[in-house]
Amino acid sequence: MAVLTAGRREGGGPPALSRNRETPLAIKRRRLFWPFVAPSLAFLALFYIGPLLFGIWTSFHRWDGFSAMEWNGLGSYRALIDDPFFRTSMLNTFKILVFVGLAVFVLAFALTMVLREMAGKKFVRAVIFFPHIVNAMVFGVLAGFLFNPGGLVNSALSAMGVQDPPKWLGSDNIFPLIMATMVCTSTGFYVAIIMAAVDNIPTYLYEDAELAGAGAFRKFWHITLPLSWDVVTVCAVLWTISSVKVFELVLVFGGTFTTNGPPIETWTSALYIYRNAFAGSDIPQFGVVCAAGITSLVLVAVFTVVLRRLMRRDPVEY
Repeated sequence: MAVLTAGRREGGGPPALSRNRETPLAIKRRRLFWPFVAPSLAFLALFYIGPLLFGIWTSFHRWDGFSAMEWNGLGSYRALIDDPFFRTSMLNTFKILVFVGLAVFVLAFALTMVLREMAGKKFVRAVIFFPHIVNAMVFGVLAGFLFNPGGLVNSALSAMGVQDPPKWLGSDNIFPLIMATMVCTSTGFYVAIIMAAVDNIPTYLYEDAELAGAGAFRKFWHITLPLSWDVVTVCAVLWTISSVKVFELVLVFGGTFTTNGPPIETWTSALYIYRNAFAGSDIPQFGVVCAAGITSLVLVAVFTVVLRRLMRRDPVEY
């Protein structure tokens, strides 16, 4: 930190400013910068940057994890383009990103507007948030209890006279069921974040809007959404990142009710990587696996940058 002191010019003129040395406190802070930052940088390099660079290098080779690497160039990436399983997994990931994301944010905003003036909203918020912290295995067991051929749902349909109830856990229906479960488990998380932003909006703005005759939608569109836009942008980025990492829910739903693991129709990019690396063929193809991981990472980065640019706007002060 530089300190400016006043000195008097020669000839009796007005005082002039001269810059002294840094204060002892500023020198100590500067000296403590690297000792505090270096451990975090070392951790980042060891567990993130290092594996990332190794994954990029491996994606250009054929490697089973045991024998020597064999240079393959862009062969692994071309294999991904020709692999229908990879295309299916990326399509499912895109469905989760777009359709589940839209459903989650629509419900999150709707619940936020309902809970904003509700008595006991903190308790209700905690109840809505609770499914987000429940392990995916619980939802797999619950799905089996509700939707298996002899489960509660089909028993209720049979009692109502439905002769041939749907096969909820069949390969054609299980992915929509997974998407619906993700909506139920993720909505509470984003409700908690958005409500934290909405709670900071002054109430007099809503009162003025009511006096002007604004309805619920106009108050949401002109007050709630603009004044919580920065938080919504952060939530959108968080959802973009988390949607690409969906793994355990698909594995539990598909792997619990089939002998060969989740059906291909339910694979996501994360599950594709897992199946090819650890649970697929007898000979792992780590070159293809790393190429799939790098491709997913690049897509996440592109989606995040595009989303940030599309949602960028001037800050609103109040």
